[in-house]
Amino acid sequence: MTVTQFLGAFNDNLFKQLVLLFCLDVKARTGQDYQSWAQAIFAIPFVLFSGMAGWIADRYSKRAIVVLAKVAEIVIMAMGMCVFLWGSDVPRETLMLLFVVLACMSLQSAFFGPPKYGILPELFRESDLPPANGIFQMTTFVAIIMGGAIGGIGKQYLGNQLWMMSAGCVLIAVLGTATSFLVRKTPIARPGLKFEPSMLAMHHTVYRLLRRDFFFVKVLAVMALFWFMGGVMQVAANELGKLRLGLSDGRTSIIMSGVAFGIAVGCGAAAKLSHHRIDFRLVTTGAWGIFAAMILTTLIAGTAPVPDLSHLLENSEVTPNPEDTENVVESIEAIGENLEQEESVTRMLFVASWREWGVRFSLGLAGMAGGLLIIPLQVVVQTRPPDDLKGRVIGSMNLITWIGILGSAAFFGLSNAILKQISETQQLGYQPVEYVFAALAAIILPVALFYRPTLES
Repeated sequence: MTVTQFLGAFNDNLFKQLVLLFCLDVKARTGQDYQSWAQAIFAIPFVLFSGMAGWIADRYSKRAIVVLAKVAEIVIMAMGMCVFLWGSDVPRETLMLLFVVLACMSLQSAFFGPPKYGILPELFRESDLPPANGIFQMTTFVAIIMGGAIGGIGKQYLGNQLWMMSAGCVLIAVLGTATSFLVRKTPIARPGLKFEPSMLAMHHTVYRLLRRDFFFVKVLAVMALFWFMGGVMQVAANELGKLRLGLSDGRTSIIMSGVAFGIAVGCGAAAKLSHHRIDFRLVTTGAWGIFAAMILTTLIAGTAPVPDLSHLLENSEVTPNPEDTENVVESIEAIGENLEQEESVTRMLFVASWREWGVRFSLGLAGMAGGLLIIPLQVVVQTRPPDDLKGRVIGSMNLITWIGILGSAAFFGLSNAILKQISETQQLGYQPVEYVFAALAAIILPVALFYRPTLES
């Protein structure tokens, strides 16, 4: 099961990072923000279908759903390969086709989520769930690291041959399908469970559980906040790297992968520190760590000079809008060295300015703190509901967390509009994306100060 979800997470994040970087290419040329649209397109299927996915996870074999979801992944990755093979030469048209594939990929992931997490309590004793979840989440975020980094580096090196990367994704999906057949079979939680319209959102049994268990509501609220911040951080980190620091696709993806690397380390540390029990002190520690990391990122990014984005306008099929590109000026520093397509992966990984290293460190710290924060909450969701309700509760959890991610798309879209106005009013020559990280610090601060749950709540 760990290998199966690892390969799926790798494919998802490789493809999603390619789409987000395409969005930034188009923004640099036209001034239009598509990253928020990509986040929304990825989140909407989770919001619409997580409830149904939870019902299916309780009604049918979780292992069977996992296998079928992996078969669907093969088809979706093949669709992505077709877009790169036969997509339009105009970036905006190609981006629209990629959005279709992204929506299909999100739909597949929405149905994969409840059985993926719901099967763990069926495979492990309750006392083993904290370390098992730590390993499960750690490998998930290792996959996110690899997928995001390889997506950016591959886009930088392969240019118009990205179908080759998608072909590799198809092979990985086939391998993931093969490993899914090795997952141990478990009993169906609720054979014959009838479908009700309320299951499209939140089933009335789950709603009753939440009404009498305010402790559980607070757990879900903090989880939703965690994923809201993660959604904002991903697109903000991409914009920080590519449009604020003037870095290449590969270096930008390495910055974002630092967040996932930190989460993987944090999840592994949480597994060790939990000592086979739920320890909410990790939540408080994680919240303070995220706060500190967001402040540090804001300070580092605020010292960056005006970026040189002229390389993004070269050889472009898109006609730039003069009003959107008039602020593109030459950088004070020699950032251009980081933009050479021939730059080796080793150099990208280990040779960087102090500012780039600083952002890598601060976002890695944010990820590590997030890993500490999420593991105790994840275990509560798996252990607190009754056995015959776990699938629907986890489906509802997905619904709530993806509403948070959908909210992150709206938040970043609004932030972009405000930052554009600030840039034009103050004639900065760039959008100060560092303000977004300052806002995230303010958002997580109440959790660090006031969230002190206990299992007896």
